[in-house]
This record gives sequence, C-alpha cells and structure tokens, in this order.
Amino acid sequence: MVRLINRNNVPTIASVVYRILKVQECMTFIANYNHPALEQCIYVMWHANQFLVHGIPNRPNLNILISNSLDGQIVATVCEKWGFKVKRGSSGNKGAVSSTLQLINSLKEGQSVAIMVDGPRGPFHKVKKGALVLAKESGIPIVPVHWYSEQKTFRRLPSWDKMASPIGPCKILNIYGEPIYANDKTEQELAEEIESTLLNLEKREKEFYKKAVEQKLWSKKK
Repeated sequence: MVRLINRNNVPTIASVVYRILKVQECMTFIANYNHPALEQCIYVMWHANQFLVHGIPNRPNLNILISNSLDGQIVATVCEKWGFKVKRGSSGNKGAVSSTLQLINSLKEGQSVAIMVDGPRGPFHKVKKGALVLAKESGIPIVPVHWYSEQKTFRRLPSWDKMASPIGPCKILNIYGEPIYANDKTEQELAEEIESTLLNLEKREKEFYKKAVEQKLWSKKK
C-alpha cells in the first residue's frame, strides 16, 4: 500500500496545510489570561491543546519540540513558516536524549520551550519525563497552559488525544497556571503537580472564560 504521506510529497502537503491554516488564522482570536511575567519558561500542555502555542507571546523566542516522523516534518515546516524555532526529536531513548540536549541549550541561550507533556502517542493525560528533566537541569520554571472557547467553532476531533482546534471564526482563551519550580522535588512529585494543575485549569475553564469576557480581553488584544 502506498503511503499518503511520503518524502516526495511532504513539501507540497506542508504548503497546502500552511495555506489552510493561514485562512483559519484570519478568523482565530486568541487572548491570554494570567500570562506570567517571565523572561523565559518551559510551557507545558496536553497534546490535545498543542495548537495553543499560536497564541503564546514572543513567538521568535519559543522552541517547539516536534517528532522526527514524516507527519512531524509537515508540522515542523508549518511552525517554521509561522516564526517558531523548531527542534526535532523522538520518544526513543537515543532521540529523547538528543532532543533534551537541544532544548537545554536553547534554555541556556535565554529562550523558552513548549512541550506537549503526554505526546505524541500518550498515554492520555499522563506527564512524560521530558519537561521534568528540562526543569531540573535548567532551573527554569514550568508554566502549564490550557485553552478553551465557548463557541461552537471550537471543536474536539475524534483522535486519541481529543485534539482541540478552531474551525471557522473563534475567540479562544489561553489560560496560564502559576509557575512551577523543580527545586528539590522528585520527578514524580513534579509530574503530579503538572498533571493536577493542567486538569484544574481545564476544570475551571468556563470560569476563566467568563472573566475574560467581562474584561473584554479580545477587544484589548486588537
């Protein structure tokens, strides 16, 4: 069976995907709620909410870890076109070490990092080791992020991670948790804190969205 995605057509597919997303970008309005006043941090989110990186401020300073797969090459190409810094890696031992070293170097250079902590294949809503190692090695704080919209054009797709994406005009809120510092915490303690914070942001998403509407955050953004 011929793969729909292969090395020969990746550039073409990436170009088409980018054009489609550029159209969606014109109809997508992301406001930030409780964004921390930090020069740099390690943003963490569930794999389902990976598109929220589009609303994180200071895009040229943000490194995104993307898998070495062909699918990942499409995502990486689109992210680079949007102005993000891209690091490639895999979940295998050798690939994980390489990508971790790349991200640590980026943190040492004063940049920020974004990681989907339960990706790319799950388990669903279980924090993997990558962000924990980065926080412990660098001392840079972790900032959990969740996004949400009450509008019907904000949809959850039928994928393993329940991917969230706007499809049409949509006002979305990026909701930031308080910074988490590794300090002397064990990896398990750190993972549990990240998980509980992300789940709590999701639990309170409607409350935060209501406050954002009252504060007219999208009007201020314009």
